[in-house]
Amino acid sequence: MQGSANLNIMMKAARKAGRSLVKDFREVENLQVSVKGAGDFVSRADLASEAILKEELMGARPTYGWLGEETGEIAGEDPTRRWIVDPLDGTTNFLHGLPHWAISIALEHKGQIVSGVVYDAAKDEMFYAERGSGAWLNDSKRLRVSGRRRMFEALFATGVPFGAKRTLPATLKDLAKLMPECAGVRRMGAASLDLAYVAAGRYDGYWERELGLYDFAAGYLIAKEAGAIVEGVREDQDPFETNTILAANNDIFSSFAKVLRSE
Repeated sequence: MQGSANLNIMMKAARKAGRSLVKDFREVENLQVSVKGAGDFVSRADLASEAILKEELMGARPTYGWLGEETGEIAGEDPTRRWIVDPLDGTTNFLHGLPHWAISIALEHKGQIVSGVVYDAAKDEMFYAERGSGAWLNDSKRLRVSGRRRMFEALFATGVPFGAKRTLPATLKDLAKLMPECAGVRRMGAASLDLAYVAAGRYDGYWERELGLYDFAAGYLIAKEAGAIVEGVREDQDPFETNTILAANNDIFSSFAKVLRSE
């Protein structure tokens, strides 16, 4: 797809940060396996990625606002536009040498996500979308959600809360309700890629609570442009107000939502 100037800026920035992360990722396996040593290294890799993205994106569009996972929010001269960036989604995977992590960049205009990029640098897969122009993978593959219609054939993805997150009991209840109805559930550890995989038809649906805006903003648009229905986990919830996501193809969505929303 021939993208806009902003989309091209986003993709260029993602590739540049991706090269830095891939180089660092190769070093992870050489680290002494300790929480402090490896964790500090990955934190530096994360911050280096965000610095590259900030330099590229803000350098190209200096009046835009900024929301980054590591550096927080910066108001722009243009109050209608801001970059929303996760420089390393899937940090725990990265830390453990698992090649499933991504860079996520979204552009918000007047409260709506208008462009999104999710770059899986380890596999060199660039998922991207612009509002009204469809969703794409790499240079020319148009993305469409899966065509599965029956729950027992469907494969879903989620995130299981860890640490101090408060939604673990609700997620465990979700799993108990959903597992008997479907072909399986995957917990791969990168929300942006979960949504991109729904767009690509690799998953039939995805849900998660307690997300950050930077986790899902780009993936939200990519999934929607590929034909997914995307709502909050509960009926009438707005993902951008509740930081929850429920996404699936049109044929599966109602059955999927009914199972998760049942008491």
